Amino acid sequence: MSLEQSFDSNFRYVLVAARRARQLQNGSQPLVDSRSRKACKIAQDEIAAGKVGYVKSNTPVLKPEVAGADIPKFAIS
Repeated sequence: MSLEQSFDSNFRYVLVAARRARQLQNGSQPLVDSRSRKACKIAQDEIAAGKVGYVKSNTPVLKPEVAGADIPKFAIS
């Protein structure tokens, strides 16, 4: 599999194709004519035709702060 021009990684390409394939399996109409009947191949054909893309959010991923357990402190003399 080659990296499409509009994708920054193969991982993102696979995520977009998988999400579109799921939409096709749930009844969405294909955006291009394809020789295949498989949803994953139709999704790849749609991406190759430029009909499907993605929007990368600029929202940073924030990790929730978890309060740690209180660690008892012992005085050693």
